[in-house]
Amino acid sequence: MSKPWQPYALHILDAIAKIRRIQMRGEIAKDEILYDAALRNLQTLSEATQLLPDDQKSAFPGIPWRDISGFRNILVHNYLGDIDPLTVSDVIDKHLQELEDAIKTLLDQNPS
Repeated sequence: MSKPWQPYALHILDAIAKIRRIQMRGEIAKDEILYDAALRNLQTLSEATQLLPDDQKSAFPGIPWRDISGFRNILVHNYLGDIDPLTVSDVIDKHLQELEDAIKTLLDQNPS
């Protein structure tokens, strides 16, 4: 029997909620502390998406699962600070809602 994946999905939703609260405090691209907090939560959600079953993720081909996983690797291994705050803000603004909707649907379809 495989390990339940739902806790990871809930972890993703929690990270998204935290990013939204961070955004309410100011502009991520202009505030170093908010930016760092947003990056940390993006890393958390990216790691958690890697632990979702492929058969569940395949139901949402519009979600760039591989890119999300790759983004985690960029966040973790990019020690030189080459990540652009505007790009990070753009990713959050344009892609977080779609991921949140997909995760909620997965949980609705697979509650336990």
